Amino acid sequence: MHDKDIQRPWLKSFDKEVSPHLDYEEIPVYEYLDRTSREHPQRTAIVFNNWKINYKKLSQLTETVAANLRSYGLNPGDKVAIMLPNLPQTIIAYWGVLRAGGVVVFINPLYMEKELLHHFGDSGARFLITIDLVWPKISGLLPRLDLERIFITSIPDCLRFPLTWLYRIKMRRDKQAHDIPFDNQTVLEWKNLIHSREVYIKYTPDPVKDLAVLQYTGGTTGISKGVMLTHYNLSSNVRQAMAMLHNISIGEHTVLGLLPYFHIYGLTVCLNFATAIGATLAPYPRFVPKDVLKAINKVKPTIFPSAPAVFQALLQQKDLHKYDLSSIDYCISGSAPLPLESMKKFRSATGAEIIEGYGLTEASPITHFNPLRGLRKLGSIGLPFPDTDAAVVDMETGTQLLAPGETGELVIKGPQVMKGYWNQDEETARTLRNGWLYTGDIAYMDEEGYFFIVDRKKDLIITGGYNVYPREIDEVLYEHPKVKEAVSVGIPHSTRGEVVKAFVVPVEGEELTKAEIVSFCKQKLAGYKVPRQIEFRDELPKTIVGKVLRRALREEELALLNKAKNTQESASIQA
Repeated sequence: MHDKDIQRPWLKSFDKEVSPHLDYEEIPVYEYLDRTSREHPQRTAIVFNNWKINYKKLSQLTETVAANLRSYGLNPGDKVAIMLPNLPQTIIAYWGVLRAGGVVVFINPLYMEKELLHHFGDSGARFLITIDLVWPKISGLLPRLDLERIFITSIPDCLRFPLTWLYRIKMRRDKQAHDIPFDNQTVLEWKNLIHSREVYIKYTPDPVKDLAVLQYTGGTTGISKGVMLTHYNLSSNVRQAMAMLHNISIGEHTVLGLLPYFHIYGLTVCLNFATAIGATLAPYPRFVPKDVLKAINKVKPTIFPSAPAVFQALLQQKDLHKYDLSSIDYCISGSAPLPLESMKKFRSATGAEIIEGYGLTEASPITHFNPLRGLRKLGSIGLPFPDTDAAVVDMETGTQLLAPGETGELVIKGPQVMKGYWNQDEETARTLRNGWLYTGDIAYMDEEGYFFIVDRKKDLIITGGYNVYPREIDEVLYEHPKVKEAVSVGIPHSTRGEVVKAFVVPVEGEELTKAEIVSFCKQKLAGYKVPRQIEFRDELPKTIVGKVLRRALREEELALLNKAKNTQESASIQA
């Protein structure tokens, strides 16, 4: 496949305000914070409960953090793990580490021993910034971690009186307060980072070569890989997003930071992009549907980036109509496909339009977005970003360019594409070929340049010689009025190769039978696509951003089949 053969019909579908080619500055990603603090110094940068800070103070605070980190021995290129939920401290630590020349390694606070040991060991992080709530988890692993400095914060560090006092009382009452052995050598308090100790001396990395973030993939199967994202990757993606969202005014928006900052989608949209447009960042550490609706009422966000599971959960709140969601100008959905039925219901219930996009960790992450003014096609991930080439190639060799309407693997090339995988040369070579990122997603492009994700390449079901895309089945299942959530997988079968099994979560209070599901599917799907097996569950396993772990369910099924096979073989031997 040659770049000169790529057709770009999407350029004609861009809004007239969007240029197909942008000017990209080779800048550290924190330059966006510098610019906003200069141009809008008094603009509220962060609001969290009864605590807030403007951009001028935020910029100064991150410089202090950077200076203090260096005084504790941080060198340019050193890895700093940030293991925090969405808090003001997360934002301050992120910018501070980057200013100091460090590389941020975000770690999910919910991770357990195996995942933590891998992330710390593989990244080689020297420093850790975390929260007291996870100290019991971390302290037991310290003998196996090569950490030189651990800085620990607490929720009250970003609250004002009386909430600081009330929170500490609650922690003692709930027996969640932990005695932490601060020694001012290895284990240090957060205040050691934010109180002035040293003079900040600006460090400027090489934006194209130097890493800003080592972002680990979800690792739903196999070992999680560290994605190397440079300052240029991240700053370019912000520039592209600003171009596509061309009518967003600078210094006038509030972004609800519900998506975790330790996930690349949340980091780019709710932190990097939000800072670049001078938005007020409203970090939100924990998703509880009713509390989120209350937060929207209070904070009045104008931009609400989220994930399908969140939109669906909000739709299921019986008193949704009581909450005013009219402040929201833009709902941005990503991380997983949003069922069409859910999109229609959300628009009907709230009046807010959901704009779908697409991305992946390896692309910082956004590569596609639906136009603001132009045609939005239901089910489409939209058009490639400016200066982003996208194509569909055959799934066998990955070298044959497919025509519009033909289904194959989606490949992408652009300034936001990663440098590679950390310490994974072979995996990098498989995923990056001649500058093209092979996504593993099955897609097609229509005649107007809109792309549609059909499914994951690894999730394709082959039954009786037919290719079945599980997302198509999922869409049908979601149309059933008694279905709350659903996902389908392929499981091995002795004669058909694989058969379809559906996992279904019924709507609360509804009676739903397997026969109803099968009958419903038969009306809308070819016979070979209809689920042969159905299992009802109270909930489905999901990632932290609400993506259903389809492969985790398939692995459960394979484990059960292997266990049954071993039991049968053992019985045969004994007989």
